[in-house]
Amino acid sequence: LSVASVEDPVVMSKIRQNLREKHARHIADLRAYYDSEIQSLKQQLESSHRTASSEDLKKINQSLADRDWFNLYVINRCDQLDAALNEANARIKALENKNNLLEKQVADWRERFCAISDTSKVLQERLEETRTAHKEKDNTISRLKSRLRELQEAFEKAYKLSDNKNTRLQEENKMFQNLLGEYESLGKEHERVKDTLNTTENKLLDANTEISDLKRTILKLEAQLKQVEHENTLKLRH
Repeated sequence: LSVASVEDPVVMSKIRQNLREKHARHIADLRAYYDSEIQSLKQQLESSHRTASSEDLKKINQSLADRDWFNLYVINRCDQLDAALNEANARIKALENKNNLLEKQVADWRERFCAISDTSKVLQERLEETRTAHKEKDNTISRLKSRLRELQEAFEKAYKLSDNKNTRLQEENKMFQNLLGEYESLGKEHERVKDTLNTTENKLLDANTEISDLKRTILKLEAQLKQVEHENTLKLRH
């Protein structure tokens, strides 16, 4: 039998049914054979009862006793084999139930592992997006810092050139204050992006830890499943 045939419950049911039928036919044939032998010996005994000597009668009686004892031994042996077959069927049924339970557990853990893997991929993508946005914000802040330095230098040059240009200085100052407010706003947004990035990295670390635990659990369940399948194969061969 192939491994696939052994794992098929329909094939196993047919095998057990064939074994029971063969066993029943074997017992019936043995009983019919020995019944016919006993009947033949009885007929021989009746036919030779008048003509046979006492020694012959003793031999015939001893032969009948031996045949009766052997017939009883065969019947007892058949009963023992029947009990052993029933016990083997019960053991095979228990192993099949355990095998089905382990297969369901492995399927559940695999589904959970796939779900967590998908979540991990989504978190990884979000992390990359956050890092990209963080780099863009950093570049914007750098450009604003450069612009701020340029405005400061221009403001200092304008202040040195003319003390009477109050209007221009006020405009420059207003522009400077606006740019400074924008810089502070971007700095706060940059801090929020950093907090979001740290949170996402923590979630990704937790997901990777859970994936590692699930991998170890799946390996353990697959090892148990292989052990049960090996035991089941040994029982079927026995």
